[in-house]
Amino acid sequence: MTTTQQVENRRELHYSNLNDIITDAESLASGEYRTSGNWTFGQILEHLAMAMDCSIDGFGFKAPWLVRTFVAPVIKNRVFSKPMPAGFKLPAKASRLQPGDVTVEEGLEHLKRAIARYETETPSAPHPFFGKLARQEWVSLTLRHAELHMSFVHPAS
Repeated sequence: MTTTQQVENRRELHYSNLNDIITDAESLASGEYRTSGNWTFGQILEHLAMAMDCSIDGFGFKAPWLVRTFVAPVIKNRVFSKPMPAGFKLPAKASRLQPGDVTVEEGLEHLKRAIARYETETPSAPHPFFGKLARQEWVSLTLRHAELHMSFVHPAS
């Protein structure tokens, strides 16, 4: 199996707001597409929605104290403003963020609901690595996270 770090020719994306994610996902879903990573398009959409839900409902796990205390503060601004690198493997305790089998339609609907929640609810759960985040930090992190995962989905043509 190819690791996501080894995948070449990923799409270069920059989302300015949460609606950009939906627009891109709907555009890809309306035609033929292919994925170049290990997850299906439906799984990618579901994972993004699950992460957004966790930012409101809680993640249920934390990174080790040393990582939260010494590593996270050093990389925080970069992660919120620059593209995320591929190849991060979720730890076993983050298994709730691993998507199961889900169709594109199901994943897209869940993602739309998760983004709609951001309009009426404030993400306030502590992030497992970065701890307490302001609303705009959550949005920025969500945009960079979506850019990473959606970069593996390509129009077929």
